[in-house]
Amino acid sequence: MLCEMFFNLSNLPLFSAFSKWQAATPAPVIAAYAACLVVAGSVYHFIAGAAFSSVITMSAIVQCLGVSILCIQVLTSRSAAGISAEALKLDAAAIAFRLASTTWLNGYLPVDASGDGAYQFFDACSLLLALWLLHRVLVTHQSTYQAEEDGFRASKAVLGCFILAAFLHADEDRRPIFDTFWMTGLFAGVVAVLPQLWLSTQVGKVEALTSHYIAALALSRVLSGMFMWAARNTINCRPWIGGINHSVVAIFGAHILHLLLLGDFGFVYLRSAFGQGFGAPLDLGTLV
Repeated sequence: MLCEMFFNLSNLPLFSAFSKWQAATPAPVIAAYAACLVVAGSVYHFIAGAAFSSVITMSAIVQCLGVSILCIQVLTSRSAAGISAEALKLDAAAIAFRLASTTWLNGYLPVDASGDGAYQFFDACSLLLALWLLHRVLVTHQSTYQAEEDGFRASKAVLGCFILAAFLHADEDRRPIFDTFWMTGLFAGVVAVLPQLWLSTQVGKVEALTSHYIAALALSRVLSGMFMWAARNTINCRPWIGGINHSVVAIFGAHILHLLLLGDFGFVYLRSAFGQGFGAPLDLGTLV
């Protein structure tokens, strides 16, 4: 009876996809996923005390997982092919702007104990890993970096995000420049997916581990959005138009835009996962 039940389960698409993923995924990546689950569970139960506000810390942990998987890809392949340096620059800038606020001000932190160091720690880890990746892409493995296809310029995007944030920032830190920094980090994190998606469309495919990285960023944004939704009634600003909290609109607009940008990718990612397993590269020709 147990053997028959197991056979029936093995025919389910989810079980089949997991089996293919396990067979095709390098052991370090499986270890990274396992470590993420253990760390996230430990932070949630033992540091945050199962408080819902720790979902923003879970967002930082998942983002760190995504960058870690990209590091594993570079280490195992000894190549920077398919990785956008401009996306990494934007990710690093987004985290740095966020840390400029969260390392010493409380305006955008979870109210539980995970906001007293754990949240900032995982953001700092992501920043260091992104900088290490940039060195690998631009220096160590420069010969494999697809510079011509990576045409999206991060510097202009960051400047645009900063100008937009200067007008739309909230007042949670009570310091306009650091409120602007935090909002700049939010906007830069949204547009950070554009260079990677642009490079991938130029190449025509996404390596398996790169797709895991993009998917992790999407999940991180979902978790961040859950936190912001719960905190929406406590976010204040000086409205430009009476009765409209433009900061809340901007925050949720940024989260929604991020997910919309990844809509086509998410469809192909899930279809490939259930058809070929999570370890298969994505053929972006299937978008059409």
